[in-house]
Amino acid sequence: MGRYFGTDGFRGEANVNLTYEHAIKIGRFLGWYYGERMNKKASVVIGKDTRRSSYMFEYALCTGLMASGADAYIMHVTTTPSVAYITRVDDFDCGIMISASHNPYYDNGIKLLNGKGEKIDEETISEVEDYIDGKLEVPLATRNVGRTVDYVAGRNRYIGYLISLSKFGFKNVKVGLDAANGAAWSIAKGVFDALGAKTYVINNAPDGYNINTDCGSTHIEHLQKFVVDNGLDVGFAYDGDADRCLCVDEKGNVVTGDHILYIYGLYMKERGKLLNNKVVTTVMSNFGLYQALDKVGIGYEKTKVGDKYVYENMAANGHRIGGEQSGHIIFSKYATTGDGILTSLKLMEVMLAKEKPMSELAAPVVFYPQVLKNVRVKSKPETLGDPDVQAAVNRVAEALGDNGRILVRESGTEPVIRVMVEAGSDEVCTKYVDSVIAIIRGKGYVEE
Repeated sequence: MGRYFGTDGFRGEANVNLTYEHAIKIGRFLGWYYGERMNKKASVVIGKDTRRSSYMFEYALCTGLMASGADAYIMHVTTTPSVAYITRVDDFDCGIMISASHNPYYDNGIKLLNGKGEKIDEETISEVEDYIDGKLEVPLATRNVGRTVDYVAGRNRYIGYLISLSKFGFKNVKVGLDAANGAAWSIAKGVFDALGAKTYVINNAPDGYNINTDCGSTHIEHLQKFVVDNGLDVGFAYDGDADRCLCVDEKGNVVTGDHILYIYGLYMKERGKLLNNKVVTTVMSNFGLYQALDKVGIGYEKTKVGDKYVYENMAANGHRIGGEQSGHIIFSKYATTGDGILTSLKLMEVMLAKEKPMSELAAPVVFYPQVLKNVRVKSKPETLGDPDVQAAVNRVAEALGDNGRILVRESGTEPVIRVMVEAGSDEVCTKYVDSVIAIIRGKGYVEE
């Protein structure tokens, strides 16, 4: 990871450690990098989620881009995967999404995409960071400054693309959607309505402050209750920028990203569409997923946590489906990023093609108990490098043996260490997670 950019862009509290000056500089660099440096008029497409600060960052990025001679095409409130799609199909030099994904409203982030709709390479990110730190000079455009262009048509084209991918009509299917008061609120319902579903939506009234607040995929308990109370067939919950999706079956049970990888991976295998007979997962996937995949003869890869690493593995090896337990699911035939709305459409396809309820499709994946706790720390590298912390982790690993595992890692987007244990019971998991956190706290690393 870089000095400012993590696994999912430059993220931080708005105007605290991610400021409008940062955004101007990012725009300045990108406008020059894709324009003057490559001897062309650069064009960059920008989307944002519903946070109040997203408007500030949008204008700051546009200012920087125009000052360097680039044209900025504004999609307004839209999803991360829609920006990736439009960047690719409309031949933009790069795409920018303003979002902190599932984080609270006071955080924000800037995600950079290359002309193929993929996350920008580390070398270019390093140059952006050098410019932010004053190590590079970027000239101002003079007689050829850029302009902004309203590009809401791009969002509409993406909506049409999603609708075109569905192989079934959803007539008489009762579907619940939790838009997380985020970017999905202006897209998801229209897609399901166009396909004929009886669509019921919650948390679709963003006010700039309520994105992800007690709603969406990080608070899926509300959708669980909503599905059961209203007798719905299925429900889907998105996060702030709608690049992830979790599902709720007709009984109110959560269908995680691991379940989704199994359900759609098996569906692809049965139709001869699972190239290489492999699903790409991260190290956070549950043992239960691997057991279920083993039973149906599907292989798997394991990457570091982050949809960036999942996509890199898929692109390098030609795999067709991959993702994370959190609901970032990538269908490489259709998208270059996780796409929550696309994921929900694909799950609908399996449910309708097999004429089975979601609960039955997900049943073969039986999870090991898993406890994950986040610890906000002063320094992630110092915490993970401490010999006493490492010794505590090793003691837990030895105690679990073949009956579980421990995973301690740093967040790519927050000043947080994540401690996760899988074992035979919640009590055992909690005991071992707490034992490691106690050492971290005792060494003075925790930011109280």
